[in-house]
Amino acid sequence: MTTNPLSTISPEGGVDGGARPGSYYGNPIPYLPLDNYPGKIIALEGTDGVGRSTQTRLLKEWLEVQGYGVVETGWTRSELMQPTIELAKASNTLNKLTFQLLYATDFADRLEKEIIPALKAGFVVLSDRYIYTAMARAGVRGVDKTWIRNLYGFAIVPHLVFYLRIDEKTLIRRVLQSRGMDYWESGMDMKLGDDIYESFRAYQRSLLKEYASMADEYNFRVLDARRKIEVIQDELRRQVGAFLAEGDSERAEAAPAVTPI
Repeated sequence: MTTNPLSTISPEGGVDGGARPGSYYGNPIPYLPLDNYPGKIIALEGTDGVGRSTQTRLLKEWLEVQGYGVVETGWTRSELMQPTIELAKASNTLNKLTFQLLYATDFADRLEKEIIPALKAGFVVLSDRYIYTAMARAGVRGVDKTWIRNLYGFAIVPHLVFYLRIDEKTLIRRVLQSRGMDYWESGMDMKLGDDIYESFRAYQRSLLKEYASMADEYNFRVLDARRKIEVIQDELRRQVGAFLAEGDSERAEAAPAVTPI
């Protein structure tokens, strides 16, 4: 009898969906059991252009200075899948289910080769996007919610999820001032507008609604991404530092006493 991951990833259960952080959401990877590994997963979520990668990089540097071992991972960074995904995206012909299956494979490869070994070794895993990005993009494209949650049932429950929230107008201004708009970030595959600008507006508006809904469902720690980079980073450091310090204190208290010889 198989476990239905929806029983542990239900919207009503908070960020851990009723499951323990550091455990699988649903059906585990059979050959990769988890055994109360000491590492932590901290994910930063948010739409394209919101400043996630910058905040992740700065947080990693700070944590390393504090003495923590840190492994950074992120969307489409699997050595196995990244070339395939880039090739598939270049054709601009991916359908919505193939899109999701490629990203799920990328995540599974990183989970096995990066995330789980880091957790076992006691590292802090900083994830620039997690499975919630896949859920948001799937929701916008009309993918069945039950199907996408079952697909990611093998994911590990993160210990903290920060959502960098931004409004549509601020996001558009930032993207136009930086790298510009591309086909997939603008949802051009969905034919939402007559040009890439209108498509971007419609697509990002829908994505922001999906993220807002999940922020409530999974109790994300919401940060205002309209603020200055250093202000956001200070808040991240304060919350992450307090969380990790609490864990360090609990481990110290649980450690057996050593009797001097």
